[in-house]
Amino acid sequence: GNQSSLGQFILLGVSDRPQLELLLFVLILISYSMTLLGNTTIIVVSWLDPHLHTPMYFFLSNLSFLDLCYTTSVGPQMLLNFHSTHKSISWAGCVAQLYISLSLGCTECLLLAIMAYDRYAAICQPLRYTHIMSRRLCLQLAATAWLCSFGNSMLQTILTLRLPRCGRNQIEHLFCEVPALLKLACVDTSANEAELLASAVIFLLVPLGLILVSYGYIGSAVLKIRSSKGRLKAFNTCASHLAVVSLFYGTGISMYLQPPSSYSQDRGKMVSLFYTMVTPMLNPLIYTLRNKEVHGALQR
Repeated sequence: GNQSSLGQFILLGVSDRPQLELLLFVLILISYSMTLLGNTTIIVVSWLDPHLHTPMYFFLSNLSFLDLCYTTSVGPQMLLNFHSTHKSISWAGCVAQLYISLSLGCTECLLLAIMAYDRYAAICQPLRYTHIMSRRLCLQLAATAWLCSFGNSMLQTILTLRLPRCGRNQIEHLFCEVPALLKLACVDTSANEAELLASAVIFLLVPLGLILVSYGYIGSAVLKIRSSKGRLKAFNTCASHLAVVSLFYGTGISMYLQPPSSYSQDRGKMVSLFYTMVTPMLNPLIYTLRNKEVHGALQR
């Protein structure tokens, strides 16, 4: 019944492999620091430089703020866990981590799709671009992404926490996440799994479909560019964005679009590191390294 619900959970992580634990501690510390640095830079630069008060940078600073929060919802706790011998997390801490990380992960899915649409409008409808991506639409799209995700996550969290665990409190994972928590239930979870699958289709497959459609149009527009230099530049930006998108969605899909019963815990642990720690670190690099506007702003 409910005896452990107000106690705590044990996050086993990779405690059976001390060398791996040390390696992950170092890698996560580095990637977390880079995420903080890269994303803070983007937010500050986009905010201070009037040249960057455009839809693209409005969404990019949304993404940077999101990635800061997303990594922070799991990173520090993971580092603490790797560092200590007692691997516990309070019930409230686990619930907060579950709710916040899932909300932000869903927001990231939607925001990446909105950004792909913004790039489609800029490249394929250049004359109507400012008319299409009005300030009002940008705010509406961003607000919708945040609100839908936090609402969906509330539902997932409540449905997951309602399951009886019969006193089981050892989570075979690096942080509190729905598939790993479903494994603790001592009742049939097929209804939860079906519901999780449905929301994964809405938040992972639909945005991914929209991104691929946007990039299809962008690709055909790029091929029509006369100068090979211009073509290469546009292709470079798109390719790097698509690389991050496929890493984020690929790992997300492999985690959420399969029944938790068939999910291999070791693979799940490593896969989840990609969407929580690796892509938030790569996002700022990819969006800014090949970007003259940001270089100009940093020099100013």
